[in-house]
Amino acid sequence: MHIPTRLQSNLKWLFPGLGVKRWLLLMAAGVALLGFGVGTVLQRQPDPLPAVLQAVSLAFLPPWGRGLIFALLGGGLTLAGLAGLNRALLAPFTHGGGQVVEALYQHRQRERGPKIVAIGGGHGLATLLRGLKAHTRHITAIVTVADDGGSSGRLRRALGVLPPGDIRNCIAALADDEALITQLFQYRFPATTAETSLNGHSFGNLFITAMAEVTGSFEQAILESSRVLAVQGRVIPSTLQSVTLVGELRTAPDGVSQVAGESQITGAGGVIERVHLQPDVASAHPAAVRAILEADLVVAGPGSLYTSLLPNLLVREIAQAVAASHGLKVYVCNVATQRGETDAYDASDHVAALERHVGRGLFSTVVANDNFQHAAALPAGSEAVRLNPALDAAYTLYSADLVDPACPWRHDGDKLARVLVRLVEQRRNRETV
Repeated sequence: MHIPTRLQSNLKWLFPGLGVKRWLLLMAAGVALLGFGVGTVLQRQPDPLPAVLQAVSLAFLPPWGRGLIFALLGGGLTLAGLAGLNRALLAPFTHGGGQVVEALYQHRQRERGPKIVAIGGGHGLATLLRGLKAHTRHITAIVTVADDGGSSGRLRRALGVLPPGDIRNCIAALADDEALITQLFQYRFPATTAETSLNGHSFGNLFITAMAEVTGSFEQAILESSRVLAVQGRVIPSTLQSVTLVGELRTAPDGVSQVAGESQITGAGGVIERVHLQPDVASAHPAAVRAILEADLVVAGPGSLYTSLLPNLLVREIAQAVAASHGLKVYVCNVATQRGETDAYDASDHVAALERHVGRGLFSTVVANDNFQHAAALPAGSEAVRLNPALDAAYTLYSADLVDPACPWRHDGDKLARVLVRLVEQRRNRETV
């Protein structure tokens, strides 16, 4: 006889080893005792019981006394069964032996969190994503695909795939936990004296590239890789077209040269005046545009200004979507200058560079660090990005302690995420008044 598939699935609740039936039975016993206790309290003239049952049912006590005892015992068994059932059902979804109620509470809190779009690339974006995933599940990372250096560049040149490096970093940052699989995804094969095909490659880059071959598209490879790591949110390339970042560098008082390739720009020795994409008509990923238009918060940065952030905004449809978005639009200024890219820049210089490329007022709020106690620990060639009171009045400047004391050239992801979520909540409160 054929048994419907749905019924077969439901019958599995009766299979041994699930750890569910025992708690259901315990809850049933608890409910029965609870009902018996309440009934005993309410019964004014209990019927005579056999001698054996009188002892078991505590008939020697007054009705309210034995009813209270049975009610307490039944309630305790019911709660114990319910707690055990919760643990059994939610065990596959909790990690590290955490409390079920805490996992459920955190899950609900993140479900109610704001819709946040983070635009950028490199370590700065990954740092922000690690902080944001504690506050909301509605995160979309829009990532540059202009990288042409290191492992990503080698795979791009050899196989013609989009560079997976920044995508990989974001997927790992948004993973459900920092478990072994995440460490594996970030593992980089060491460079050896003997030249091998794996020298300097990260496992995650190879995984995404192989997944693109298996699934037939880079977009599907990102989705499947995100599923493997149980990513909290989405990671989307700003464009699916192969683009090259070109920098216009001033190397002499009256001379400007062009340098092609994101990895070549910062080492060319000149002052960056502008950057642009080739081709300059690359189409934005439709999902990226849709996420921006639906977001409560659109945040650009932190990260390398010219080589991580601007390559996304130079995709015209991305910048147009940001301009049209009704969400709060925030630019996060770096905590330290980057050698060969933003030497001697203060906060207003960063904003001015944005304006030269994407126009004025694309972002209404600038968030910057105001803790400079660790500036002396910055590496050679880098200095703290100072605040500038001359920042254009068209921008709202919000400053806070955002620096990571262990790596004072980077943001602390938790500090930054708390500030951004607070800004969104303040905006919501103003709109509801």
